[in-house]
Amino acid sequence: MAAKAVVSRGASLLLGTCVPCVKTNASKFKVRRLVLDTYLHMYFPEYEYIYAHDPQKICKTGDSVLLKKLPEKLTTLITHEVDRVVYPLGDVTDPVTGKKVTFNHYRESQDAETELYGPLPTRFQYDKAPPRGWQEDKKDLTHRETYIKYNDDGKDQKYAI
Repeated sequence: MAAKAVVSRGASLLLGTCVPCVKTNASKFKVRRLVLDTYLHMYFPEYEYIYAHDPQKICKTGDSVLLKKLPEKLTTLITHEVDRVVYPLGDVTDPVTGKKVTFNHYRESQDAETELYGPLPTRFQYDKAPPRGWQEDKKDLTHRETYIKYNDDGKDQKYAI
């Protein structure tokens, strides 16, 4: 019902995070919306789930994606289409400066701190790390077909939701 509220208000572009989905040619997205509490006069986040048409499967689980409203619904659930992947999972770029960000710090400032205080053995080396996707079929199983797990029979079901 909440997803219908966003669509009915005419939001033509939405920013959502991709979550696992079992539908073919479609992906499921979690969209954050701020709702005003009139008693406290504060905005609180609410999350809605929206299905979008994605026949090429360009987005993976965890990606931040720009969704565009379709001129007419494809089905009763699919109301949007995937426009582009804004941020792949774990690779956030500040839109103003164009610098890479880790949590709330620029990676460049972390490198400056490392030079000042010395490197920690546990520090992650972003410049030496391979790009996302190099562990497909090893540890990264986001490109696999998912299915709903209906029973727990004790067997390992890697691709079940």
